[in-house]
Amino acid sequence: MHLAYPAVLAALLFSVGLYGVLARRNAILVLMSVELMLNAVNLNLVAFDVWLRDTLHAGQALTLFVIAVAAAEIGIGLAIVLMVYRNRGSSDVDRLRDTAETGQGSDGPDHGNDASADHEEKAEATT
Repeated sequence: MHLAYPAVLAALLFSVGLYGVLARRNAILVLMSVELMLNAVNLNLVAFDVWLRDTLHAGQALTLFVIAVAAAEIGIGLAIVLMVYRNRGSSDVDRLRDTAETGQGSDGPDHGNDASADHEEKAEATT
C-alpha cells in the first residue's frame, strides 16, 4: 500500500477542517470542522499503523480513543451551543465573544472610581 494516498487525503481533510474553523461564523459548523480535523488525524493513525505493520496495532487503538473523545466533545459542544442559542437567540461565533455577564454597578466604561474604591476596600480587608 502506498502511504502517499491516505496522507494526501488526510492533509486535504485537515485543510478543509482548518478552513472551516477559521472562516465560519456558525458554532455548529465550527464543531463539524473540528470533527473533520479529528477524522484526518484518525486516517493518518490507521494508515501509518498499516504501513509500519505494527503487531500491537497501536495506531488503531489510539484511533478508537480519539473517536471516543470526539464523541464526548461533540456531545458537550452541541449542548453548550444549544444553551447559548436559547439564551442569546444566535449561535454566531462573533456575537459570542463577550460571554461574561455584566456586574451590578458596571453600566458603562466609566466605572473606574467604583473599581478603585473596591480595590482599596479589599486591600484593607486583607491587612
